Amino acid sequence: MTEFAETQRWVIKIGSALLTANGRGLWADGLDAWVNQMVELRRAGHEVVLVSSGAVAEGMTRLGWSRRPEEIHRLQAAAAVGQMGLVQAYESRFSMHGLHTAQILLGHDDISARDRYLNARGALQTLLELGVIPVVNENDTVVTDEIRFGDNDTLAALVANLVDADVLVILTDQKGLFTGDPRNNPDAELITEADASDSSLDGMVSGAGTLGRGGMITKLRAARLAARAGADTIIASGTEDQVLPRLLRGESVGTRLLAKQQKLAARKQWLAGQLQLKGQLQLDAGAVKVLTASGRSLLPVGVKAVSGNFRRGDLVSCVDADGREIARGLVNYNVDEARLLAGQPSAEITRLLGYHGDEELIHRDNLVLS
Repeated sequence: MTEFAETQRWVIKIGSALLTANGRGLWADGLDAWVNQMVELRRAGHEVVLVSSGAVAEGMTRLGWSRRPEEIHRLQAAAAVGQMGLVQAYESRFSMHGLHTAQILLGHDDISARDRYLNARGALQTLLELGVIPVVNENDTVVTDEIRFGDNDTLAALVANLVDADVLVILTDQKGLFTGDPRNNPDAELITEADASDSSLDGMVSGAGTLGRGGMITKLRAARLAARAGADTIIASGTEDQVLPRLLRGESVGTRLLAKQQKLAARKQWLAGQLQLKGQLQLDAGAVKVLTASGRSLLPVGVKAVSGNFRRGDLVSCVDADGREIARGLVNYNVDEARLLAGQPSAEITRLLGYHGDEELIHRDNLVLS
């Protein structure tokens, strides 16, 4: 288990309900406290990337809206208005401590396209080398539901992967992950520490509130995504006094979800973070065993069924007979070719397709276990 005092790079995410005091506008006292704590981290020699929700919620407040709109253009308008206040709030506070900030707005294409992913990674790395604190948010003003990250918890985990963070801290309006929903279950207990991959945690998470798009289920998913890059995740209440310095000192605050799995190589971290699947391959038991136990490529002979609408190089999901995702990867053939090859030995590829193609349906370098 990593000791936080020994870490170099932190990604800190602050949620909408917390940041806006449940919709009453940007919470000035909270912002003062969090900025002061992040400054303390910086002075202790740790790099900080801030992922901040709150643009839509702040825009709603400025526009006098009490209910989150459903129309995409009104959401985009709220984000555009609110982002101004959000950036000003952080810039003014960090500058009082002699620190520069940088606004980074990311969209799904910035993560899914390998060249843009590497560009974003390089920009963030350079900002950190310059001593700047990046303030990251989803580009809500131009994004659509079809290509959005879904929530800033997921975005924070992807940013943790981008910058090779040691720690992901998700500050929320809850004390952490409980054995049940503490809002309607008085017997629910706080989980202080667990393995991020522990499947028993799935039954303990709840859905989203009014202001945000996330909930504890998205925070658990984010922790699992961050764990692939070797980062532990802390889910804690942002209203806890001095929460970040206390974590740095090794105090038990909130829920710590440990990254116990082996850290993935950078390319596989990128693959694991892809959100848009184009199809699905159902595998037989032999192929499932080969992928999970041996780390080998997926051959056509191990595929029982093919679905979706994908082209060569698209991301597809590999599932077992029960529909449980085993892996995902970049496929070497389009959907029609994959259907022809399913269940066939690689030696038949040339005869079936009329040309000599790759012997693997998905090469192991383009495959990541789920």
